[in-house]
Amino acid sequence: MPALVNYRGDDELHTGGSLCSKDSARLLSVYGPPCKRQRISDSYILFFEQEKKPSIEILPDEILYEIFRRLPNGQARSASACVSNRWLTVLSNVRASEMVHGSSDDVDMVQENDGFLTRCLDGKKATDCRLQSVAVGTSARGGLGKLSVRGSNKVTKLGFTAIARGCPSLKVLSLWNVPSIGDESLIEISKECHSLEKVDISHCHSISNKGIAAIAESCPNLTSLTIESCKNIGNESLQAVARHCPNLQSITIKDCPNVGDQGVATLLSSLSSGLKKVKLQSLNITDFSLAVIGHYGKSITNLVLTGLQIASQKGFWAMGNAKGLQSLTSLTVVSCYGITDLSLEAIGNGCGFLKQMLIKKCCFVSDKGLISFTEAAKSLECLQLEECNRISQHGILGALKSNLKSLTIVKCMGIKDLAHETPELTQCASLRSLTVKDCIGFGNTNLAIFGTLCPQLQNVELSGLCGITDSGLYPLLENCQAGLVKVNISNCVNLTDKVVVDLAKIHGGTLKVLNLEGGRRITDESLVAIADNCVLLNDLDVSKCCITDNGLSCLSEGVQIDLQILSVSGCSKVTNESVPFLKKLGQTLVGLNIQQCNLVSSSSVDSLVESLWRCDILY
Repeated sequence: MPALVNYRGDDELHTGGSLCSKDSARLLSVYGPPCKRQRISDSYILFFEQEKKPSIEILPDEILYEIFRRLPNGQARSASACVSNRWLTVLSNVRASEMVHGSSDDVDMVQENDGFLTRCLDGKKATDCRLQSVAVGTSARGGLGKLSVRGSNKVTKLGFTAIARGCPSLKVLSLWNVPSIGDESLIEISKECHSLEKVDISHCHSISNKGIAAIAESCPNLTSLTIESCKNIGNESLQAVARHCPNLQSITIKDCPNVGDQGVATLLSSLSSGLKKVKLQSLNITDFSLAVIGHYGKSITNLVLTGLQIASQKGFWAMGNAKGLQSLTSLTVVSCYGITDLSLEAIGNGCGFLKQMLIKKCCFVSDKGLISFTEAAKSLECLQLEECNRISQHGILGALKSNLKSLTIVKCMGIKDLAHETPELTQCASLRSLTVKDCIGFGNTNLAIFGTLCPQLQNVELSGLCGITDSGLYPLLENCQAGLVKVNISNCVNLTDKVVVDLAKIHGGTLKVLNLEGGRRITDESLVAIADNCVLLNDLDVSKCCITDNGLSCLSEGVQIDLQILSVSGCSKVTNESVPFLKKLGQTLVGLNIQQCNLVSSSSVDSLVESLWRCDILY
């Protein structure tokens, strides 16, 4: 008998009544209208009831339980689960360890995601009935390895009891915005799923310290824990994790108002030997927690501190000056008032192996602190500054004296174009990647300085810079000795075809990625130069540029032999005439964006889709 639900446990449960459940008058009408003289006596009805065949439904749940656990394989159990809600409920309560295994004729399925089965139930699909079906349908193959439930208020302890009993090998559990899930559900999981390694709980307000403690006590293999926006989870949870989870490597605590110094300090000091990734955001922790991190965080490699409004300069200074963060390679600090010039320098001195630093919305950091930090952090390779408005061009140029390989500057309004160049500055031969985005004061002089000081640039992103023109970008193109590989000059509205032609001629032999989106003064002339020179180009974006069918015609005849991604979105002058050219380019394309072009959907686009069936087309 074929299974009525598949092994994936994704089928809907179908129920239906028997014919006998219909209206009796409708059934009798099959044999003709009732006759006044004819009567069905009570004795006949009694005889009819006595003649009914015995039904398995008269058996109590305990007997059904014993029958179901002896079913020969997963196929039979899946079929049985479709009979009724009662059978499904009984089956979902049979633990995997209680199954009496018979023949092993289950269909062999390829495991998903790192070798184990994965299910993600969202919204209306996340119900107790669906969880029961998943548990029954996957139990024959060891059950789920990863379960994610998102945005549902229809899941209760009943569904999670089924998962716990049917999927004891569960390793990853993710819950997001599931208000009906409380401590009882986590307790059921903790009773059976002792192999849990990763737990992610977000926006689950019914879960408290009791549920997290149950997981911590029963799941010693836990390596990653994320708790976000859970108002009833506090210090007791973190203390339980510190006592029972010696293998924890990653912890994220975000927007939990009841978490404070007591929980964070206990966790950091107890798990100092194994904790590698720590993210603390919008918590009521003070300088004490930061000092504990600085002293005990000997194994931390990645640290993210966001929105710590209570922590002051003293705490960040103590964190760096404790010199315990000797394994730290990546540090992110966002919206923390305690990051000042003094504390930033202390961090640079105390974190000897720091390679990546992101500073965002830290309003008390100035040029002085930035220069001191880059001088102290000898191993620093990547520096990202966002919305730090006290930093000017002088601080940026001072940072270039270090051995940076990547520099990113985003929305730093303190940067203004210098009145004249400063030739006394030394070169930064290590810099390979430069990104400047949405800095309204950044102009041609600044750009020319980067071109002079950074001859080994390979990746350049200049986005949303209205202050630069062709004359400012040309020195950078001319001085880059290594050959540019990735160039993004999107939304730089004052750049023209001239600079694109120069770019194609000078760096066409190395250029692989080119983004010209929003170039209102970029026309077919640029596409002609690209077609003639850019042999290695595989990603081209000319969205919202003034290109036409003629430009695409030239591109289709160009020297590029491996163009894989092309975007002409918002190019209103691209019409049906471009379809043959796009088909020709489509021999190598895997991604094509033709949104907001004047292509007729009923004919041109359909023809294009049919021809480029291997290509992902947005239209």
